[in-house]
Amino acid sequence: MSGKMDENIKLIISEGDIEKRCIELATEIENDYKGEEIVIICVLNGSAVFTADLSRKISKIPVFIDFFYISDIGEVKVADFEKQIPLNSKNIIVVEDVVDTGETLCRITEYMKKQNPKSIKVCSLLRKAKHSNELNIDYLGFDIDIDDFNVVGFGMDFNGKYRDLPYIGVLMDVI
Repeated sequence: MSGKMDENIKLIISEGDIEKRCIELATEIENDYKGEEIVIICVLNGSAVFTADLSRKISKIPVFIDFFYISDIGEVKVADFEKQIPLNSKNIIVVEDVVDTGETLCRITEYMKKQNPKSIKVCSLLRKAKHSNELNIDYLGFDIDIDDFNVVGFGMDFNGKYRDLPYIGVLMDVI
C-alpha cells in the first residue's frame, strides 16, 4: 500500500499531527530523564512504527530499544529479551500502539517489575477515550473516541494490511 488515502479509510489523525506529537513526546521524555539513559520496550507488532519514529526524535539522552511480543491469549512472550538488555536498575518506557482495557499493559508492567528496574513508565500512541480516566499513561499521543478494532495505519493493521500508512484512520467497511 502507498501513503495515499484509501477510500475505505476515514482519516482520524494526520501524518503531520502524528509527527508533531512524536516530537512533543520526545521532548517530554528528554526533560524527564536528563542525564540518564532509557530502555524503550516496543510491544510488537503494532507499536514498531511509533517506537521507531519516537526513538529517532529523542536525541539528548541515550536510548536502548528492545521488544516484547504479546500472544493472542494475553501471555507475555519475550522476543530474545534476556539476551539483549538487562533491566535491573534501568529506566524503562513501555511503548504501545493503542491502550484499550489496559489488561495487556498490566501484564507487561508486572513482568517488568520483576526485573527490578529503576523506573517504569508507559507511552502509548493512542488511548481509547472510554478509559481515559481509568488508565494512567505517562506519555500519551492521542485519545480516540473509537471503540472497535478497525483503527489502522502507522503500524496498526487489520488482517495484516495498512501498517504502512503514515496516518491513522478507521476502516469503514468492517462490521
